[in-house]
Amino acid sequence: MSVGFVPTFTALERALTLAGLAPVVLLGAGVHQTAQTRDLLPPSYRTLIPVPPPAPRVQAPLALKTSILALRNRFDGLAGISVQSVDDGWTVDSADADRPMPQQSVSKLWVAMTVLDAVDRGRITLDDRLTITQSDLTLFHQPIAAMLKDGSYTTTVRDLLHRALTMSDNTCNDKLLRYVGGPAAVRSFIASHGIENVRFGPGERLLQSKTAGLTWRQDYAMGRAFEAARARLPIGVRQAAYQSYVADPIDGAAPSGIAGALAKLKRGALLSPESTSYLISTMEASKTGKQRMRGAVPPGWSFGHKTGTGQNFLSRTAGYNDVGLLTAPDGRSYAIAIMIGDTARTIPERQALMQAVVQAVVANHDAATTTIAR
Repeated sequence: MSVGFVPTFTALERALTLAGLAPVVLLGAGVHQTAQTRDLLPPSYRTLIPVPPPAPRVQAPLALKTSILALRNRFDGLAGISVQSVDDGWTVDSADADRPMPQQSVSKLWVAMTVLDAVDRGRITLDDRLTITQSDLTLFHQPIAAMLKDGSYTTTVRDLLHRALTMSDNTCNDKLLRYVGGPAAVRSFIASHGIENVRFGPGERLLQSKTAGLTWRQDYAMGRAFEAARARLPIGVRQAAYQSYVADPIDGAAPSGIAGALAKLKRGALLSPESTSYLISTMEASKTGKQRMRGAVPPGWSFGHKTGTGQNFLSRTAGYNDVGLLTAPDGRSYAIAIMIGDTARTIPERQALMQAVVQAVVANHDAATTTIAR
């Protein structure tokens, strides 16, 4: 491939059409919302001034850019898409790619990186032993809660990290967060490594309770006590809390910022070679979001990612995300971040958008590779 090659839009459109994912017809009409949903005030988002990225070695493929913009424009709600070539440095961003959006469990990546940075610095090891007790339990998805026998479960940092990344276990993540120094330590890692447009929130319990309009109590961690307390709140309280979170998410991150950080990770600019390899291979073992981006990854390609899903309120969802590293059989990689910050679109429609982005990236790569071979 010559560095100046730009695949034609016709070639990419043909590839997408053969895959059944032509952007013109992919997502169809918008979802009809209920009367209650229409009565909600639209979110007001802060406008951020993006920091210009380094000049790429080659220009972003016009065909891919056109396709990504078309896919985003046909999706109702707040959403941002960012695709960055790890090897060539170009970036394709949708119009909302620089807006801060709710990360939800995507933020587990920053905890994992902070943990591995501490390992690289010799402060901790992956074999350090930690004990989970009932006072450590959080809410929502926490499979490790079933492991507590006689009120506790002792394991290693390595095990907790694996569970947090591959199963999105909230309790494992928050335990690691406290072990490495809390939110301040993660924010310090983000700042010191030049990761831009990414915030880190206060941890799972405080984040989710504030989003719902509740004040955290530890008894909410038991069973479905949190959901029951949330259901008892007046609808106005819940609406105000939801709207406040979506408008200015305390864990907000721009898709462009996340894609940039993932590209840095793949290039080895954030962690040691050993920790970089460990983190990416663990992301590739993730069991979450099988029908998000992963659902469109073709045979022979590798994909490591982290999903994030927020709370629902009157058919809307505050955060439905997938971010990751997509690597072709020839070794060329792409960092992709798809953040759906607020939408009433159905889950299959959200998944279709994510899969279509992957199909577009793969089609662009294959079109370029085919041209080189001629």
